[in-house]
Amino acid sequence: MSDVAANLAALRSRIAAACAAAGRDAAAITLVAVSKTHPAEAVGQALAAGQRVFGENRVQEAKAKFPDLRAAWPDLALHLIGPLQTNKVRDAVALFDVIETVDRPKLARALADEMARAGRFPRCLVQVNIGREAQKAGIDPDQADALIALCRNEYRLPLCGVMAIPPADQDPAPYFRLLAEIARRNGLEVVSMGMSGDFEAAIAEGATHVRVGSAIFGSRPYPA
Repeated sequence: MSDVAANLAALRSRIAAACAAAGRDAAAITLVAVSKTHPAEAVGQALAAGQRVFGENRVQEAKAKFPDLRAAWPDLALHLIGPLQTNKVRDAVALFDVIETVDRPKLARALADEMARAGRFPRCLVQVNIGREAQKAGIDPDQADALIALCRNEYRLPLCGVMAIPPADQDPAPYFRLLAEIARRNGLEVVSMGMSGDFEAAIAEGATHVRVGSAIFGSRPYPA
């Protein structure tokens, strides 16, 4: 068994244990394997081990890596989890199944226009800057409800949830609770939060999707 397969098995056990501790069904958690900077070979190992949902930060990297993988594994699902520039919207709509990083009205409008043009409608999440950190993308928590309403009512985006990355140097639990509350009060089913270092806490606070990279693929890129 490859290291990737062994890491996935260990990670799934940890997810199951976290769900048991929280009184949740492990089947309700979607693992997004963050494959950014890792080559197609590593993704192929994860696919062979049963993983089907992947996350990429950059449109261009995913565009180079995933078309051949999708041809071989047509049931894979690809999430965009990095910031999206409006000039990359056409490629993003063509390539991704879920866009997790809708964080401003201009981007929402560009996505809506391109989806109407292309006839392809990847699901969308609003990214919330849950810790109000200047260096991070995302809408301010106080403005999240308004952006969600705009995406739904004016742009008619296929909006299904919210995502966030909490501050790295603080207890993530209060931030995770805040994101889950934003989702709850807006009737959104997907709560994407938690990474390799904090996904158990995210599951305890209501995550439906956890985005894990280094615990699967290692902390450094595989050689090309």
